[in-house]
Amino acid sequence: MGPSGPIGVTRPGNRPGDPSRRAGPDTVRIPPPTTRRAPAPRLRALDGLRLIAALMVAAYHYGGRDGEISEAWGTSSKQQFPTLHEWFAYGCLGVQIFFVISGFVICMSGWGRPLRSFFVSRASRLLPAYWAAVILVTAVFALPAVAYEAVSPSDALVNLTMMQQPLGVDRVLGVCWTLWAEVRFYVLFALCVVLPGVTRRRVIMFCACWTLAAVIAQSANEPLLDAVLMPEYAPFFIGGIGLYLVHRDRRDPYAWGIVAVSWLIGQHYAVRELWHAPNPEFFSYRTSYGIVLVITLGFVAVAAIALGWLNRINWPWLTVAGALTYPFYLVHEHLGWVSVDVLHQGLGLPADATLGLTLLAMLVLAWGLHRGVEVRVGPALRRSLERSRP
Repeated sequence: MGPSGPIGVTRPGNRPGDPSRRAGPDTVRIPPPTTRRAPAPRLRALDGLRLIAALMVAAYHYGGRDGEISEAWGTSSKQQFPTLHEWFAYGCLGVQIFFVISGFVICMSGWGRPLRSFFVSRASRLLPAYWAAVILVTAVFALPAVAYEAVSPSDALVNLTMMQQPLGVDRVLGVCWTLWAEVRFYVLFALCVVLPGVTRRRVIMFCACWTLAAVIAQSANEPLLDAVLMPEYAPFFIGGIGLYLVHRDRRDPYAWGIVAVSWLIGQHYAVRELWHAPNPEFFSYRTSYGIVLVITLGFVAVAAIALGWLNRINWPWLTVAGALTYPFYLVHEHLGWVSVDVLHQGLGLPADATLGLTLLAMLVLAWGLHRGVEVRVGPALRRSLERSRP
């Protein structure tokens, strides 16, 4: 080290154009200071929409279907909610709304982010609460007082990988099939868009190619293509991506085209899968118009957020609501059976009170999982993955 500082480092007083200060081969230039961009304001209305979609799914699981929940009630949910069960039956469409929101959020979070950072953010977000939910539900269902059948220890361990559905293993969490769809979407988006670098043109091409490939897969009736391209769910993820492009530029005709085509194809799949002719053997009857209306309202709600029409809905508590949505979604179904059984058949509470208290209990449990697991384990997992080299 000389009197003027470390060798090869251009000091602030050295003008790069000065002939006496020519850069040598070992010169390290100090880049000019850059200004850090302020983070984009949080779209709290999107957090609120997440919670609404989760409550829709919960209403469906508690009062809009038959199955194990009828065992918890002691009778059919139709008898517990003679009028509301017809409305609750539409709650399953909250999943499609989730997928639209996911397309929006994943495109937003992947923009300008390298592949490794994208992977770390997704893993640290999804896995801690998921692992905790699998362990918790497995433990509760193993209690002698709980009448519902628990999965085998081997199957419970496989569930920790999130790969139970393609492996044909019994599921610990009833809702985890949607997470398998989410994981496949993340992989497609990461490989096709994030890895080469996110640009508007690349995102548009991804949406166009996935839409066309999914339609071809549907007509080919090939299980492998169906598993990879997810024809019945792709329009909702793609529609959410299109709505994020709208959020970036509301005058983008390509973005609006992606949204329109996705809505048209998405409502078709929703009606095909969820509509049936009136039949007394079915638990409930959803009209095709009702299905299309709910799907449309989901797209419109995300579009209103994308366009900034709901920016005034900026209440701080919505951030908490958004944080509770994922753990609530994970635990509400199976642990809800236990709660309904105890409150309704054990304590004799009426159906309305049981429903309200069960929802409240699941939200409190979700808050506990968020504070005790996500807030503590998530950042630690993120730091560990960031330090490690694949």
